[in-house]
Amino acid sequence: MAMASSSSLHYPLRQSSFPNCPYLPNNARFRPPLRFPSSTIRASSAVALEQDLATQHNQKLEVELFACPVCYQPLIRKGPPGINLPAIYRSGFKCKGCNKSYSSKDIYLDLTVTAGSRDYTEVKPARTELFRSPLVSFLYERGWRQNFNRSGFPGPDEEFQMAQAYFKSAEGGLLVDVSCGSGLFSRKFAEAGTYSGVIALDFSENMLRQCYDFIKSDGTLLTTNLALVRADVSRLPFSSGSVDAVHAGAALHCWPSPSNAVAEITRILRSGGVFVGTTFLRYNSSTPWILRSLRERFLQNYNYLTEEEIKDLCTSCGLTNYSSKVQQSFIMFSAQKPQN
Repeated sequence: MAMASSSSLHYPLRQSSFPNCPYLPNNARFRPPLRFPSSTIRASSAVALEQDLATQHNQKLEVELFACPVCYQPLIRKGPPGINLPAIYRSGFKCKGCNKSYSSKDIYLDLTVTAGSRDYTEVKPARTELFRSPLVSFLYERGWRQNFNRSGFPGPDEEFQMAQAYFKSAEGGLLVDVSCGSGLFSRKFAEAGTYSGVIALDFSENMLRQCYDFIKSDGTLLTTNLALVRADVSRLPFSSGSVDAVHAGAALHCWPSPSNAVAEITRILRSGGVFVGTTFLRYNSSTPWILRSLRERFLQNYNYLTEEEIKDLCTSCGLTNYSSKVQQSFIMFSAQKPQN
């Protein structure tokens, strides 16, 4: 997520329609009891077996929620079930494929490829590194993002309602808020209670710490199905086809490779899953040609795209039912993974 230069031009909102849019061992044997009443024993055994199978089913769901960012194999969890913050903090994760371990020793679960590295460090482009700064993370919801309205952003509350309309078909499913920053929208999605779980995901350690501070100050969010995960948007730690909805607020222009990121988002979406994003446009169809050249020059360090480029990017990554709303330099767009 990042701040862009402001625009003093004002254009009416253009809207296109929303899309309708303890398993048993192999050698186990059951034998009739020899000296005890069989009816009581059989009834209790059946209840115990049902409970065990139900527990195993829940454990399997927990194992398959996160995947290794190296080999995309499901992670095995050791710890309490659930995707709320206390459960994630008390759990350890290990890949059953490449044997790599991941921990949540901080207040977030680190699922980056470099998690656990001792000597190797990786520096991202300046626009990405900027948001790893403690100062920028602190200021993001304390004045930084409020400046977005100068470029046409309608404000968090309206943006949230717009996104919820696009996500209507994904209600009850798992939502991943990629490049969540300080969790402004992650918290709103979790508070809404319309999703089975919300993953607040960002590459910035300090943004995730700031997100935790906001959650902790609320109190009610600590036990909701909201988890904090550090990950790279170009290497998302989820199995293919496992996520119902992906949100990316004011983020696309900060990604080192938007095409890699959108391809990853497409990979993790279930059939019919929805991707919704907002970003700053380089210019739109109403921008005078003289301003277009100036914006091309001054915004070259960021991946500011045009309306046409964003649609083409989504389409080239296999997404369909593209729709968008534009106001000045603001765009909210939505696209869907095709139904099988």
